[in-house]
Amino acid sequence: MKLMRKIRIAAHEAADSSGSGWDAHPSEVVIDRMLDEFERPGRLEGKGFYEYADGKRTNLWPGLREAFPPIADPSALSLQDLEERMLFIEALESVKCVDEGVIESVADANIGSIFGIGFPAWTGGVLQYINGYDGGIAGFVARARELAVTYGDRFDPPASLVERAERGETFSDELVVTA
Repeated sequence: MKLMRKIRIAAHEAADSSGSGWDAHPSEVVIDRMLDEFERPGRLEGKGFYEYADGKRTNLWPGLREAFPPIADPSALSLQDLEERMLFIEALESVKCVDEGVIESVADANIGSIFGIGFPAWTGGVLQYINGYDGGIAGFVARARELAVTYGDRFDPPASLVERAERGETFSDELVVTA
């Protein structure tokens, strides 16, 4: 978590100096509390969200529930929202990587997401997940907009994805242009 905060601070400073502004992420509060209040910097120091023995994760940190108490009414949580928020944010960021030329093929995105960031294999990968979402890319865009209303702008679909949905396209290697 120390490294995450260090990267965040550097990115924040760069955004401020360039005038592009900084959009705070809800995880920042959690990371800062874990570091500042609980002195739990992460695996490297054997103290993070988990307990460690001989460098191996053993169980959740016993103070976690007290540090971050459960919400009063867990029935208010939507399991579908929880699942899709995790999948959608990674898929949306991957689309941005395609737009920026960081990802050059659909195959790279799909394989890389499964083996690199642990995206669930049952999805076929991030771009296949978007392609196969109920209603296709248009359905994915509609659901992303719903999530954005409830959970914030980070779920807004990129313009390129909206345009692809409007054209009725799917992700295929013929549609990814190398920058």
